[in-house]
Amino acid sequence: MRRTWGAVGLTVIALVTDLTFSIRAATKNDAKLLPNIERSAGAAFRSIPDLAWIASDEVQSEAQHLALIENGAAWVAVNERDEPVGFLNGERRSDAFHILEISVRSELQGRGLGRLLIEEAAAWASAAGLSELTLTTFRNVPWNAPFYERLGFRVLEPAEQSDELRQILEIEPENGLHGRCAMVRQLNNAAAV
Repeated sequence: MRRTWGAVGLTVIALVTDLTFSIRAATKNDAKLLPNIERSAGAAFRSIPDLAWIASDEVQSEAQHLALIENGAAWVAVNERDEPVGFLNGERRSDAFHILEISVRSELQGRGLGRLLIEEAAAWASAAGLSELTLTTFRNVPWNAPFYERLGFRVLEPAEQSDELRQILEIEPENGLHGRCAMVRQLNNAAAV
């Protein structure tokens, strides 16, 4: 993996199998492509009978992607033709960057692109002076909480959760999302902007 600073920001280039991918800031032109990536990623839930409905559930709209891109809190993993194959987006909340969604096309899952997207978000959050990454996810889905734990996240106990995270977890069951947890990854090298 090679990191270089470009005109847009930090770029991560990785050789994954025989294909080359890079991470860059998402652009307005990417927004229309990202819902299909999320649909493709959601197909993995078909393997879990109680969560199979997620594979055909609503995804972030193009308008939602545009708003997140406009706020500078969205990145894409792109192939050699600069075509998005994965994305991560979120929003700044207090002293944390909260990850709203991370998705990688189903045929490219398990090849390290999610890890690269998380590292890009962590680098951005550190440079912005934020102290942590947060997210909510399924506690027992292998590519959810266990995956994030391998990337340095830990599950937050209820007493450790911010009011915002607690509110998210309270609302998620209304949308059919059960068995969820809040997670955090500390960013030790946070620097002031």
